[in-house]
Amino acid sequence: MSESAELADLYSVIEESARLANVTCSSDKVWPIMTAYGDMLAQSVIAFRVATGARNAGDFECRFTMLPKELDPYAVALSNGLIAETGHPVGSLLGEIHRNFPIGSCGIDFGVVGGFKKTWSFFPTGGVQSLSELAGLPSMPRSLSENLDFFTRHGLADIVTLIGIDYSHRSVNLYFGRIPAECFEPDGMRSILREIGMPDPSERMLQLGGQGFGIYTTLSWDSPKIERITYAAMTTDPMTLPVQIEPEIKQFVEKAPYSTADRQFVYAITASPNGEYHKLQSYYQWQPGVQHFLLASDPGADAGAPAGTTG
Repeated sequence: MSESAELADLYSVIEESARLANVTCSSDKVWPIMTAYGDMLAQSVIAFRVATGARNAGDFECRFTMLPKELDPYAVALSNGLIAETGHPVGSLLGEIHRNFPIGSCGIDFGVVGGFKKTWSFFPTGGVQSLSELAGLPSMPRSLSENLDFFTRHGLADIVTLIGIDYSHRSVNLYFGRIPAECFEPDGMRSILREIGMPDPSERMLQLGGQGFGIYTTLSWDSPKIERITYAAMTTDPMTLPVQIEPEIKQFVEKAPYSTADRQFVYAITASPNGEYHKLQSYYQWQPGVQHFLLASDPGADAGAPAGTTG
């Protein structure tokens, strides 16, 4: 199949998936992104995300990971007019990360309405990184260094596996692997949220924590605080999780397309100052080794190829 045919088929899948989430796909936003990255997208790990809450309303996100580690996804976005240069540190952070740390693979996010949004940088298997070293990057938000004691107290300071950079919201996501078990226990979750000034976790969040594998935090350049924290669980059937699934997410779970033998999902709950919201990541195209990353770190160094991302 030619590249153009592969991309056309993939666009149809994206359009259909967005429709299931009651979102209309904008070809003017999506096609330029698909053309810019070309056949890399069709060969990648592909996931679609739906979420509750006002922050996520009106769009449907597509995530493509397991892109080559040599790729600079932000430079591609800039050169193809998918995003504008602003002079803000968010634009220089990815380059600093890739010049100073080993990279196993890359990824991108875009919305079918909002267009290009994020890049992802995965560290290789066994290559978890230290927050203190990442905090030394000139473009990293100062909020990281100001919260190092918090991350250290909870055993998260030296187990960073993945960094997401959100250009639309000018924020950074830090993902952790090999997380201490107490971080998923009720007392541990309550302690973590209280320390960063969040309300106590809901019963649904505590229940999800019992099944959790992942934690990630959101930082920005505009606040010294950790802005959000997310707990995630991996499952082949979200309906079996001990969590009440939101109706709009349940509808997508039941009908979301997939192209591989097994269905895979990541279900997550985010705590924010404005309350909790839920997210579901449904994998359309899955590849061997990704599950290993989701539970620990990028398998690319072992499998000969980079990996996918979490929720």
